[in-house]
Parts: sequence; C-alpha cells; structure tokens
Amino acid sequence: MSIKVSVIIPVYNPGKYIQPCIDSLVRQTLPADEFEVLFVNDGSTDDTPEKLEALAKEHPHFRVISIPNSGWPGKPRNIGVGEAKGEYVQFLDQDDYLASDALRRLYEMGHRNGSDIVIGKVASNFRGVPHGVFRVDREKCTIHNAPLYDSLTPHKMFRTEFLRENKIAYPEGKRRLEDQLYMMEAYFPAKVVSILGSYTCYYYSKRDDGNNAGSARIVPSGYYGNLREVLDVVVANTEPGDFRDLLLRRFYRVEMLGRLSEPSVLKYDEAYLDEMVDAVKPLAETYMTDGVHNGLGALARVRSTLLRRDDRQGLVRFARLMSSIKGAARLEDVAWQNDGKFAVTVSARLVVGDDAEPLRLLRRDDRLHLHPDLTEGYLREGELVDVTDELDGFKAEMSLRNRETAVEWPCAAKYTAAVQDLGDGVCEVVLRGTGQVSPQGVKGRGPVSRGFWDIWVPVRGLGVVRKARLGADRAPHVDQDCRPALLGSPSRAVIPYFTDPHGNLTLDVDRRSKRLATYLENRPVQRMPGERPELRLDLFTRAVTAPYKTDLVLTSDSGRSYTLPGEVRPVAERGHIVLPERAAGVPAGEWSLSAKLDGEKNEALDLCEVTVRGNGKVQISSDLPVVDPELVRSALARRRKENVRRRLSAVGGPVVRRLPSPARKKLRGLAKKLVG
Repeated sequence: MSIKVSVIIPVYNPGKYIQPCIDSLVRQTLPADEFEVLFVNDGSTDDTPEKLEALAKEHPHFRVISIPNSGWPGKPRNIGVGEAKGEYVQFLDQDDYLASDALRRLYEMGHRNGSDIVIGKVASNFRGVPHGVFRVDREKCTIHNAPLYDSLTPHKMFRTEFLRENKIAYPEGKRRLEDQLYMMEAYFPAKVVSILGSYTCYYYSKRDDGNNAGSARIVPSGYYGNLREVLDVVVANTEPGDFRDLLLRRFYRVEMLGRLSEPSVLKYDEAYLDEMVDAVKPLAETYMTDGVHNGLGALARVRSTLLRRDDRQGLVRFARLMSSIKGAARLEDVAWQNDGKFAVTVSARLVVGDDAEPLRLLRRDDRLHLHPDLTEGYLREGELVDVTDELDGFKAEMSLRNRETAVEWPCAAKYTAAVQDLGDGVCEVVLRGTGQVSPQGVKGRGPVSRGFWDIWVPVRGLGVVRKARLGADRAPHVDQDCRPALLGSPSRAVIPYFTDPHGNLTLDVDRRSKRLATYLENRPVQRMPGERPELRLDLFTRAVTAPYKTDLVLTSDSGRSYTLPGEVRPVAERGHIVLPERAAGVPAGEWSLSAKLDGEKNEALDLCEVTVRGNGKVQISSDLPVVDPELVRSALARRRKENVRRRLSAVGGPVVRRLPSPARKKLRGLAKKLVG
C-alpha cells in the first residue's frame, strides 16, 4: 500500500522530552502501513540514537536517519522531505505531540481537496495560538481570503510534490525566523490550503527545563537581518496596496513593535534597547509605509510614532502604561438553556491603571480621540489620536479553555458596542452581550473532554486584545443560577463553580474533582404531588438526558442503613429522583433519605425524611415543599408529546423518508400540528 503521510522529526538531545512525541505516533489511528515516521538525528550526543534505533526495530514504519550536527532544524527537515515516501509530509518537533486521530483527519481533508497545505488546530500551554485561524473548518482557501499569515509555524501537513516542485526548502544552519520564511514561500504558490479547526491536532508542550525552541534571547542584528528576507518575499509576491500593507502590518505589529512592547522591553538594559531599536528602525523605514502605520490600532500607532521619532525611553514608558491596560468583564447573568447550552451574559470594557479606571475617550467636534491624559508625555502637546473610525473594531468574544491541556474552543457570542458618556465630553466604549457555552459540543465538534474548562472573554479595541476572566465581578443573583447539570447520553455531570480565592467561573465537566452532592447541598428539594414518591432536585437536565442510576440510602437514628436502587430522570429541565414505591425488607419507621449521586465512595446528598409503612410503602415527609401544580401539568403534557413524537418517528420515519420532498414537507407539518 502506498504511504499517505511521512512524519518528519528533527532530533537533537531531547532526553525525556521526546517520549510524548513517540507515544502520540504509536497511538495514531492511521494504519501503520499507511504512514512512516522519519526521525532525523542531528548528531545527538546523548543516548537518543540507540533509543530510536530500538524503536525502529519494534515499529517497522519508523526510520532513523543520522547526520552530522547542523545546529538547527532546517537541514534535518530538508533531508526528511528528500527521503519522504508519503503523499504528504507532516512536520513535528521532538518535544511536541499529535492527537491520536490527527494524521488520519488531516490526510483525508487534504486528499479530498487536493490541498497543497493542511493546517490542523493547535493548542499550547506556553506560547500564543492564533485562534482566529481555527475558528471554523475551511476546506479550500488561500492567503488572499484567509488569515494564514497569522499561522507561521511549520507544524503542518504539506503535499510532498508541492514542496519539491516549488523548490521550497528551509535555510540551513543557525538562524532565526526560518519557519516564517518557509511558510511565506509556501503560502504564495499554494492553490489550495485547508484548515481543520474542529479537532485539536497538534500540542506544543512547555519543557520544565525552559529549553523549548526559540526560548533563547535574540541577537537583534541577525534576527532582523533574517526578517528582512521574509519581508522581501512578501514584497516580491504582492503589488503595492492594501493587501501588501495587511501582510507587512502583521510583521510590523508582531516581530518589530512586539519586541519593543511589554513585557519584553521592560526587561532590556539600555545597551540592549539601543541594539534592538538600531536593528528595527531601518527595517521600519524601508518597509513600513504610512499605509502600514495608519492601519494599526490607535494604541499601536502611538508606539509606531515613538519608534519613528526614535523616542527610545518613550517606548519603555509607554510599554509600562500599556501593561496596565486590562480587559474587564462583569458577569451579569447565567442560565442553562433547553438545548443544553450555558448562556453567559457579560458587560466588558478596557480599563487602565491599578484602579481599573475606564479607558477614556474624548469627544471633540463629533470625533472621538484617545483622551490626552493617556498620551501625555508620549505625543506632542495638542496632538490627538483620532479613533472615530475604530469603533467597529471594539469587539468581545468568549472562549472555553481546558486548564490542563490548553485546548481552546470559541463560543458563539453576540455583543453590541455602545459609547457611554462619563461627563464633560469624556466617554468609554462598553460591550454587552451573551455567549453560548456548549459542554456537549457544537456542529462539527463533539462534547468537550473531561476536565476543568475556564471561560475567558477576550476584549478587543484600539489595536489591543486583553483576555479577561469572568466571575470575581458578578451580579448577586448569579450564584444561585449557577446550578449543576446532567447532560448527554450517557449522562455526565457539568458543574459551574467559582474558583477559590479568585472567584473565576469554571465548568467541571464529568466530575474532574467537584461533586454533585456538594453543589446541590444547599439547593431546594421538592416533592411531586400524588402518591408516587418522586423528588425534584435543583439539577438542570434536558429532555434527552439519559436516566442516571444512583443508590438511595435509608438511615435510621440508630445508624442502621439500607440501600435501594434509584434513578435520576429528566423532567421539565430538572432531575427527578424516583423512589421505589415499596422498600422491600426495610423495617417500618422513620428514615433519613440520601442519594449517592457521585458513586459509592463519595458523600451522599441528604434529601429528606421518609416514612416506611408496615407494607413497605414509602411516603415522603409532608414537610417538604410541593412542586407547583402548573409545572406538573406542563411536565406531563410534555411527556405525552415526546412519547407521541417518538412513536410517530419510529413508525412513520422510514416511510416518510422515501416520499418526494413536497409530500415529506406536508406530513411533517401535519405531525407538528398534532404534537406541537
């Protein structure tokens, strides 16, 4: 069988840090005879070569290629491409790892689209990730209609012949920004680029020894000499105008102004600051035109102005000011919705300083400007920074991030921006909106994995992005509305809670460490009217939530106890515990009832007092509040409709699917009238 993918891994003295990489390759779902792994040993001096050779004997699709030390990953990667037998090559670093289904998914996407490059979603616990690139799956795109320039690491899948035909190769030897040069040389000739944003394929892992690639301090002259080569590729492949400015602005903002920004510039001594500015300024003068400068956000334009005026200490002082600008988000409301999503309502803004004062704007002659107090000492007296045309750039988002794996998923969210007057011509921009947090997944993505999932609100405006956590500032009623939930089939617990001591909102999915009993302890328990012993918990469920088995424990004052089988069922968006009508073998008397909602080894949830009659009949204490009768009627009506709907679907579904479209539409309309 032909090889579909060749995985190329440059290796140099990785020690223990290569093991997750190896494990992830062994776990790939792509059959072993459909991919190969090329470890290109770059003159390692530890015991890695022997380990890799032993690994290759155990796994025939693993190969080891040894070369004299070249000092950098460029040459090993080039050799790997030359040796690759696969239709595609996937670059992987020795201290990173792949998700188990990554190669299969990436290859299938690339193969069906004839893609030259396939980009898989990445996660990182220490470096920035361009989440905007992975917001949605893109079957076919190019650098002209997608923000590919924000993803310039090489850890992607490339069609092997595409690399060879276009003579795309890494510069060899020790140098910086070789990844960016490689990617820009690849993006321009690529006719089809595919993006897999619905599955996290690649994981960057922080080493505990601090020796991740790129962690060493840069030599400015060499670094910016290498950046000049990247910028030359951009200029050679574009015409003057908006598109060229867009690409150049990315490098200006990140590689140039970014190195003169917080927190880095605040750590430079004076000599290194001079060395850095001396290397950046000529490059800015050559490539970064007024079109590039004017397209920056207002705060970045101030920084660019300081660089253009060679105000070096001004850059340091402005970085100190910018480090005090934060995103602030107030949690206004939360609510579980009947589709199983957690609606989170937020008001957000940018704030500045230790006292988190609003980032103020000044209204003058129907135009809005940065308040002069913000730019005083950085710009010339009377020089205003107009931000009127940037109001549309004020945005807030919402994301769900796994605290342990760093996987991050965007949440559907809608915000409106409003200019709020503060008096005397001063105002601020406030964003208000609601996001939909979906523990059970959305189209194209399954349920989130077990773990702690933090909710973040990135706030954008004036050329900055500041991520805020939710919870510490919240409306008083929110705590009561953050009820736990049982979702899915099989059902999983999803427990919203506030962290200690910071008070940030987090979801514990599938009881990573939190327990239902703990978070239901002070919530109301009600009894259903009628003879049937049934309790309603303040536990959110959906109609499609699978019943959840639990042990019910009867305990007497003397400490004697009996265990009965029980079940939590979904009824009208809450979990109902249905008790056995008779407690066989339990002596008559008064008993305390509790439920083992979190397994046999964990604490039970105290529910109520019950009476067991002489015939074993169980009767719930009349002291317990009764569920609203209207809610009962509504729940019963809903149950009946669901039963009718299921029967119609089971009996009529196969028949209806064979009918022509107009007939199907009529029958579905009739069924809707019958069952509502």
